[in-house]
Amino acid sequence: MKTLILVRHGKSSWDYQVADQDRPLQERGINDGHLVGSELKSKDVKIDAAFSSPANRALHTCMIVLRKLDFPLRKLQITKELYDFSGEDVLRFVRNLDNQFKTVLIFGHNYAFTHVANSLGSMAIDNVPTTGMVQINFIEDRWESIKKGNTERTIFPKQLKK
Repeated sequence: MKTLILVRHGKSSWDYQVADQDRPLQERGINDGHLVGSELKSKDVKIDAAFSSPANRALHTCMIVLRKLDFPLRKLQITKELYDFSGEDVLRFVRNLDNQFKTVLIFGHNYAFTHVANSLGSMAIDNVPTTGMVQINFIEDRWESIKKGNTERTIFPKQLKK
């Protein structure tokens, strides 16, 4: 069995005149990262590998969540394939993961993550919101064989705010 956890980057700022990859998180994005990371930790999910887009906003979200999960940052891998907006590079990346990994957590972008969640999961999702998390479980034992999985859970910041 394989488990894929997608986390879209937190709310980013357009206040700076920087390249897209360099856009930082807004304070809301930082706070939502802590909320989602804490909620994911409460589900006691054990992560074998974590990967992030090299974009600042994705990487910052990733670091916040991984710290909440007590996942060693030295095991984090940054990969250009996750700086994708269509979802095709992300799907290819997932299907090429090392089969030694059972549960993989990836951080990236929309529209890609909504596309992947809908292509691989069992639940129709209109839009994975910023800092939204989607967990999909697959019965297959090999990443290259995954087809349609079961959307086990979603964690969206809006659901966690009182």
